[in-house]
Amino acid sequence: MTDPAARMNSSSRLLRRFTRLSLGFWTGPTRRKAILFTLGLLACLLLNLAAAIAVNRWNKFFFDALQNKDQNLILVSIVLIVTLAVISAVVGVAQLQVRMRLQLRWREWLTRTLTRRWMERRRFYQLSILDLVDNPEARIAEDGRLAIELFVDFAAGVMNAALAAVSFVGVLWLIGGSLTVLGVTIPGYLVIAAVLYSALTSFGMLLLGRPLVARIEAKAAAEANFRYELTRIRENAETIALIGGDDDERVKLDATFGQVALRWVAVIGAQARMLFLSNGNNVLAPAIPLLLGAPKYLAGEMTLGDLMQAAAAFVQVQMALNWLADNALRLADWFASARRVAALDASFDSLDKLSERSGGKSIDLGFSDDGALRLIGLSITQHDGTLMLVDADVRVERGEKVLVTGDSGTGKSTLIRAMAGLWPWGSGSILRPKDARISFMPQRPYIPLGNLRQALNYPQDDTPPDPERVERLLAACGLEPLTQRLDDDENWANVLSGGEQQRFAFARVLLKQPDIIIMDEPTSALDEIGQMRMMELLRAEAPNSMVLHVAHRPGLKRFHDREIHLTRENGGAAVVEEAPRGLWRIGRRLFGKGE
Repeated sequence: MTDPAARMNSSSRLLRRFTRLSLGFWTGPTRRKAILFTLGLLACLLLNLAAAIAVNRWNKFFFDALQNKDQNLILVSIVLIVTLAVISAVVGVAQLQVRMRLQLRWREWLTRTLTRRWMERRRFYQLSILDLVDNPEARIAEDGRLAIELFVDFAAGVMNAALAAVSFVGVLWLIGGSLTVLGVTIPGYLVIAAVLYSALTSFGMLLLGRPLVARIEAKAAAEANFRYELTRIRENAETIALIGGDDDERVKLDATFGQVALRWVAVIGAQARMLFLSNGNNVLAPAIPLLLGAPKYLAGEMTLGDLMQAAAAFVQVQMALNWLADNALRLADWFASARRVAALDASFDSLDKLSERSGGKSIDLGFSDDGALRLIGLSITQHDGTLMLVDADVRVERGEKVLVTGDSGTGKSTLIRAMAGLWPWGSGSILRPKDARISFMPQRPYIPLGNLRQALNYPQDDTPPDPERVERLLAACGLEPLTQRLDDDENWANVLSGGEQQRFAFARVLLKQPDIIIMDEPTSALDEIGQMRMMELLRAEAPNSMVLHVAHRPGLKRFHDREIHLTRENGGAAVVEEAPRGLWRIGRRLFGKGE
């Protein structure tokens, strides 16, 4: 069971981190825009307060005219209140515009900051394989939005509450005067009553709302998990349907939503207790000043206008002093969202510090000075330091086609990830020719949303590919029917079969003519004839490209110049030795899992 003090300290650290992170909006290139919006919001708050004071003053004017049955003043008061209504409406619209634009620009800055940190150094991939933080996409999109929107609302609310409290306390003090009870004179008794009443209701709201923060955070986490489960089913719909996993997935969804419902019930219970006090306060608060002012009104020491003005001012003071308590539920939402955003930001730093567990070592991605691709003393570890591949030394010359084979679990795919810069854990160097263009072909190609012409040029180059070459390569890859649909917008990842997607990936790589092509089982969905055609096309269209091809299917050796074989051996350090038939072999001891 978590220590409450430790949990509170962790929460405080996360909130401080969120504050430091989010206030960067005021210190970077966006500071001028942030200051202008903030000053505009403050000006709107002051104008809104001036309008509220004018309305409060109108209460005295109108009710005194009503008490005196002065028809002319009543007509004037009607004109005044209409004018004040128009002014208040205009100020309210201006405040809404400034506040929401500030929220939008601030959220835009935060989203770009989090997205940049998530995407750079391939952290989005590393977080997907390490259990450091859940649902980063939900934290960026939903929690980031709530954290900023509610923060601006709270800042505006606190400023407005403070200004209103100061202003209307003065009104109460002047109008209410003093009250003598049993020979004791109490100056500013309405102010004292407002403060005491507000303190009592605020204490009750905060006491009832204290458990709400943790319950709302737990609910948000459950909601994010449920969304993830639904997304996972949608992305794997065909596989689930083919193997008949419908019932199992439905059972999992029911269980996941059961957690959502359970945590919602906890939130509902806490919120219901707060609502009980809030609704009672809404009825009682306006009556308190009338009851306290009634003796002075009946004694002729206050006019009806004074009494109604004092009652309105009392409510304003009470609302201002109770603002935090009345917004406890939204405060809980903000606390939960801010902590989730801060935890995501902290996870980025944690990724960078993981290499310290292995003495600060990491795989060095550098440039070779001779135009070759070189692995020098390359060792690959798990993120926890467990060794996978030890002291590999390999050299690949320009135009060489190298096949990488090995038993399952020997780290073939992890080697590819390291060469792509996705796997920093380990030591040694991976040196690539400077300015070399590199293309990676995974087993499951990625086809972005949009049309096929855009997908063929993904990632986007400054110069689009030649249309004739596009059609020729598609035809050569057995995708000639697609040449008539290059500009059709479809979810092509669902339209094309697995084999078609892999042939499409060959067309895309050959269009770009990269210097280095790194492939991880890119023909697994093709039959032997389709595989042969794609490999022959690769050799014909990319004769000068280095190729590192991870695969285990038979019949591929003849399309490569040599082979690197990863094997489990009981020796110490791994060695590189000339294998029979001109093949290369890297021996290694298996220290951990790693396909």
